Amino acid sequence: MVEIKTKRNTFMKKIALFGGTGQTGKEFLKLAIPEGYSIKMLVRSLEKAQQYAPHVELIQGDVLNKADVEKTVKGTDVVVSLFGHVKGSPRWLQTNGTQNIIESMKKHSVERIISLSGGGLPFPEKDKPKLPDHLIRGIMKLFVPKVLEDAVKHAEVLEESGLKWTIVRGPRLTNDAAKGEYRVGWVGVNAGTKVTRADLSDFILKEVKSEAFNYQMPFVTQ
Repeated sequence: MVEIKTKRNTFMKKIALFGGTGQTGKEFLKLAIPEGYSIKMLVRSLEKAQQYAPHVELIQGDVLNKADVEKTVKGTDVVVSLFGHVKGSPRWLQTNGTQNIIESMKKHSVERIISLSGGGLPFPEKDKPKLPDHLIRGIMKLFVPKVLEDAVKHAEVLEESGLKWTIVRGPRLTNDAAKGEYRVGWVGVNAGTKVTRADLSDFILKEVKSEAFNYQMPFVTQ
């Protein structure tokens, strides 16, 4: 059982969370729950998520199931999407899951989504990739092409959605303790090579509050 003291605030936005049981999702919950956010979270296994039950409304299901996604989005104010590929995931997991989320958001008048992706996803409007960045993207194309292709397609789906979207990108993610400081830049511009999941989650939660990067793909690094 996770012992977390909350400061419930009825004026805070209610979050629909996808991917909350992943490594980054767990760090996000550690920050969001004590802040008093009301959260609905889609989980594949209720048993594995029971530690959050006193603080989070759990919806059992799959992001590829439209009915399950709709149950999660209904009655919320903002979507935080942290799910991604694991071993054996369908090729277009992020794209199709995001499309389901978008459809549910439109149906229930939810206007804003924050989605997590990696630095291999290009944002030509602001990125100025250097040689190491090109090398990393080349390696991804070679060894994990479906992950990169799915990330690119999911971004296209968001850009065409008509919703307020932010895609938060990160480099190599670590499970180190939060450092309490990080840089928000672009690939090749004011950027490092890694970031802790805890610090990345801090930025994502700040975006829930501020909407400072609507229609952009900030790159968060240490």
